[in-house]
Amino acid sequence: MRLFAAVLPPESVVRELAAEVARLQTLPGAERLRWTHRPGWHFTLAFYGEVADGLVPDLSDRLARAARRTAPFALALSGGGQFGRGKALWTGAHGEVEALRLLADRAESAARKAGVPMGEHRRYKAHLTVARGRDSVDVRPHVDLLREFTSRTWTVDELVLVRSNLPRSGVAGEQPRYEAVARWSLGGAG
Repeated sequence: MRLFAAVLPPESVVRELAAEVARLQTLPGAERLRWTHRPGWHFTLAFYGEVADGLVPDLSDRLARAARRTAPFALALSGGGQFGRGKALWTGAHGEVEALRLLADRAESAARKAGVPMGEHRRYKAHLTVARGRDSVDVRPHVDLLREFTSRTWTVDELVLVRSNLPRSGVAGEQPRYEAVARWSLGGAG
């Protein structure tokens, strides 16, 4: 199973981001980007890749523990940037970003302790990808517009284990499908 741990913004924030993305799509060069769809909008905390079925129960137990140890925290989508000279366009996070980083570290640690092979540890960079490009695209106008964007603040109160189902049809533009496998309340609430 192809899995990752994530924080999902609530529908009210997704609607705000959808309006911003609609504005971004009117800018020059937008047609050269592959825009992620609403079901794909999330903050990836830790990407696990293909996880053997036998490791999933221990991973789940450890993620549940990580969620219980993390208090709910306030977050908003804010600003934006690019990775790889226009290969990815993203919006960032504002608010209790250190709490988000801590949750990401705990999600990565849970995987390592459960025996999930993880690559080299990198400092967590909170971002939600809104578009990708196959070629380098000048996304400076998009980044400039995103710098002005800030969503409403919400309380992050759950950690989600997500299964990523990659496209298999070969149809251009087909998006991965995401399925929540498990959800845990932060701080043991709920």
